[in-house]
Amino acid sequence: MKKHKKELLSDLFRHWCGEEITFINSLPESGSNRDYFRLKSMHHSAIGVYNADNRENKAFIYLSEHLRKSDVNVPGLFEVNLDKNIYLQEDLGDVTLFNWLEENNFIGKSTHEVKDIYKRVITEMPKFQIRAATNLDFSVSYPRAAFDYQSMMWDLNYFKHYFLKLAGIRFDEQYLEEDFKHLASFLTEADSDYFLFRDFQSRNIMLKNNELFFIDYQGGRKGALHYDLASLLFESKTALPFDLKEEMREFYISKIAEIIPSFKSQNFLKYYFGFVLIRIMQAMGAYGYRGYFERKTMFLRSIPQAINDLEWILSNVKFPVELPELTKCYQSICNSSGLREIANEDKILTVYINSFSYKKGIPPDYSEHGGGYVFDCRALPNPGRYEEYQNLTGLDRPVIQFLEKEERVTDFLDTIFHLIENSLKIYQQRGFTRLSINFGCTGGQHRSVYSAEKTKQFIENNVGVKVIINHRELEHKEQ
Repeated sequence: MKKHKKELLSDLFRHWCGEEITFINSLPESGSNRDYFRLKSMHHSAIGVYNADNRENKAFIYLSEHLRKSDVNVPGLFEVNLDKNIYLQEDLGDVTLFNWLEENNFIGKSTHEVKDIYKRVITEMPKFQIRAATNLDFSVSYPRAAFDYQSMMWDLNYFKHYFLKLAGIRFDEQYLEEDFKHLASFLTEADSDYFLFRDFQSRNIMLKNNELFFIDYQGGRKGALHYDLASLLFESKTALPFDLKEEMREFYISKIAEIIPSFKSQNFLKYYFGFVLIRIMQAMGAYGYRGYFERKTMFLRSIPQAINDLEWILSNVKFPVELPELTKCYQSICNSSGLREIANEDKILTVYINSFSYKKGIPPDYSEHGGGYVFDCRALPNPGRYEEYQNLTGLDRPVIQFLEKEERVTDFLDTIFHLIENSLKIYQQRGFTRLSINFGCTGGQHRSVYSAEKTKQFIENNVGVKVIINHRELEHKEQ
């Protein structure tokens, strides 16, 4: 199916720019069900998107055009084919706000640089929240026209089913449902005649030529101002210090007051932490679904910081409405040593080594960063051309002896070892947690398997980090 998507997007790309493709590559998977590809020709580049949800595509296309008219920096649309669920959009590069924070070692810090960039982001927010809300047809919004009572109840039940239950937090179902209804009813009292981005977080803010761009607003709808600010400031992965969260909230209030003469900060603050809570719960539901249910453990790393946020709110915020059962759940979460320690293993640098066949494609990287090394073993001598080795693999002694005798193989691996050793030292110094190394050959049976095993031995003997190895084609044969 992936090949089919690539072919569809390749045809669309050629139709758009009139040039042959020189490069097409899948982008790392995100939390959505959309498939992203980078396509390049001699003079053009674009991001190709395949999304089977046609309604979501229509919402994105409409919002893209409307937001651009409102002077919001969003990716341009180059070509669209809704019948085939594909479109091409502007390639904004690879640097997100999160990347920038991480690369500069700013995660969890309150430096002048961090303050400056968050002030720039916050200054842009009224463009889409207020200006773009004018004349916007919210009936196109997906999956719902507004972040209303029903939307809130969906998010709260998402938190209940995919976090509380999967994490083993005990609660009274009826009492919790009553608190959910009470919270949702309270928040619907807030003024909600604005555009709500919905997933306004650091990975959806791009930096290109020192300009800010905003992506992934498919779920945008009518809503209150508070939610997007809560999404930005209480994002677990950025771990902004609480004093910075407070400072940026006050800066946002000052910016909104400049635009809306009738704006009252005390009225905004009345509802603000309710929206913070519902955003944290939505995020924790997502962490549980992706981490516990889909077994993508990288999503579990954000849970401890979300717990820190909850704990701070419980200690510092007097909430206007009583939520006794929900508060008990929060206290149980904060008191859970298991949840606080859940991501510790992921903080250790782990190297994932794969062998594969190029006939079946390069293994996807499901980490949030993507990247890593891919080494092509097809220029090495091939034992598979000889009958006595055809039913053996790179794990078998005769194949190992065959390849060990070849000087080209030794030189190939020595070069790789030097490259990897340098990378691992830097990764350890910077606190990175994952490196993927892929070895491919024609059948994924001999040369790639041997190279992967030798690399595993080298890393374990010389660097001493955790290594997980996977021989994809051999495992498929055994199934």
